[in-house]
Amino acid sequence: MDERRNKARHRVLKAGTIEFGGGAIDCTVRNFSDTGAALDVTSPVGIPEHFTLFIQADGTHLPCTVVWRKEKRIGVRFG
Repeated sequence: MDERRNKARHRVLKAGTIEFGGGAIDCTVRNFSDTGAALDVTSPVGIPEHFTLFIQADGTHLPCTVVWRKEKRIGVRFG
């Protein structure tokens, strides 16, 4: 698989919440960069294309767009 990221991602393990108009879903932030992240989720079903990621440890809210989905992980781009 070709690497398409233009920023290096750093491995992390932080609790997060995917927040959107219809509710919120807990997730784990597995890697993180200035431009995006990979999130572990119980299931990607029901997660909208656009949402806000809240990272409890940092107290940050980041607008996200889903770039890819796998069985229990999604990739997002910030902005």
